[in-house]
Amino acid sequence: MNKIVIETPLTDDIVENLKAGDMVLINGYVYTARDAAHKRLIKLINNDAPLPFDLKGQIIYYVGPTPAPPGKVIGSAGPTTSSRMDSYTPLLLSLGLKGMIGKGQRSEEVKQAIQKYKAVYFLATGGAGALLSRHIVLAEEIAFPELGTESIKRLLLKDFPVIVAIDCHGGDIFKRSI
Repeated sequence: MNKIVIETPLTDDIVENLKAGDMVLINGYVYTARDAAHKRLIKLINNDAPLPFDLKGQIIYYVGPTPAPPGKVIGSAGPTTSSRMDSYTPLLLSLGLKGMIGKGQRSEEVKQAIQKYKAVYFLATGGAGALLSRHIVLAEEIAFPELGTESIKRLLLKDFPVIVAIDCHGGDIFKRSI
């Protein structure tokens, strides 16, 4: 099993070198978005309105972090169930999104879109939100503040640990036998 350190934004070269099962440390900026934020992003796209960030090469982390305790940049920041974003994901991938971080399996439509648009789906450890938050060194809200914890935030990650769950070559850790 490979252990790979990557920087954001993602490029085709980075994504093409990742294989299902690889252990990865992510460094750089990612964006948070859960169900409500995805719905708003799609509405902006459908209305030809500008997005709060450029999707090209970016990673969306499916997380609704808790408020930051004193002295911390963010509270607990564990992944949410990714399948809740499946209906929105193919369109976002078609517009340049390169990666997603979450937990759980993805639909067949999302898997096909990951291959078609050379993207990657990463798993973060569910139930370890407090530990994962130690790898977030900056958090700033950039859109939809009225959504509270589900607003879109820009996070700066330092050695954020994930596993490649679905790669752009069709590899899927959920389909592997032990």
